[in-house]
Amino acid sequence: MSRPEAEALAALPEIPCGAEGPVFAEPWQAQAFALAVALQQRGVFTWNEWADRLGAEIRRAQAAGDPDRGDTYYHHWLKALEGVIVERGLFSAADLAERHDAWDRAARATPHGEPIVLGRDQG
Repeated sequence: MSRPEAEALAALPEIPCGAEGPVFAEPWQAQAFALAVALQQRGVFTWNEWADRLGAEIRRAQAAGDPDRGDTYYHHWLKALEGVIVERGLFSAADLAERHDAWDRAARATPHGEPIVLGRDQG
């Protein structure tokens, strides 16, 4: 485990972990984790700021009925990432909405079993 990953795990003990470090059920979860590590390393936020933001996002979801079985943890992680990205001016909310739409269009245009590629719906 790298030092940044170890620092993230120390600051955020609620991350699902195994003996080797973070446990990810799907590749996008690892990518979201890596993005948060990279943004923290670049000084976009501190781990304490991140823990506060993620905690607030989880509490919001629970208040809205999330049963908190652990299977939605990285959905909250992603929502918190999107919030910090917009708040810190890295992307606008409109940019994120367009990217969501582009991925949705690409997913719908992708034959089952093939990788999703942005722009596939254009071709």
